[in-house]
Amino acid sequence: MKEILLLEDDRDLGRGIAMALESPDCTVQRTQTLAEGRAALEKGEFSLLILDINLPDGSGLDLVRQLRERGDHTPVILLTARDLELDEVTGLEAGADDYITKPFSLAVLRARVNAQLRRQGREKKEQLVLGPFAFDFDKMEFRREDKPVELSKTEQKLLRMLVENRGRTLTRGQLVDRVWSDGAEFVEENALSVTVRRLRSKLEADPAHPRYLKTVYGIGYTWEDKE
Repeated sequence: MKEILLLEDDRDLGRGIAMALESPDCTVQRTQTLAEGRAALEKGEFSLLILDINLPDGSGLDLVRQLRERGDHTPVILLTARDLELDEVTGLEAGADDYITKPFSLAVLRARVNAQLRRQGREKKEQLVLGPFAFDFDKMEFRREDKPVELSKTEQKLLRMLVENRGRTLTRGQLVDRVWSDGAEFVEENALSVTVRRLRSKLEADPAHPRYLKTVYGIGYTWEDKE
């Protein structure tokens, strides 16, 4: 079931949008102020946000910026009564995924909404979700308990090797050859150990007693999938 958050202060327009979008597979939660929208986001998760820019107590742009700053990538469609290129650029730079100028056809809005929901479905499939982790190696986005984690390119390569072979032990030689494939013969002996230690410090709740990135003494390392 898809749930859309609609933040639109025009009661009649909000009602019309909700009627156009609701279906057996999709519900719309209507809000009319920035405060109501924020409260709804605190209480639940949504598949898509449709936000009016001009609101009685602020701007939908501010909400988009706040969401993106805290790592929330829920798709956002902005609504505005102003047909200015600067407004569109500002909205997209703030992190919005699409932009519709009033007045608009509800059929066009429905098509834009469906496009965002399809895109979100494809992106979710590209994520590798393991326990508290969500890894998207193509986008280089990594999260632990829904909080973003910054990884270096070397850390990303090592993590990918381990999680794609989770449950298997990879030898130190295999990891060095693949992670430092552009010149493994020049890698310092402790480079792998240092990278593992850094990965644990970013991903493990207790790096001294790792739950996922395990050492197999005398052989190498393994990613132990606990879920």
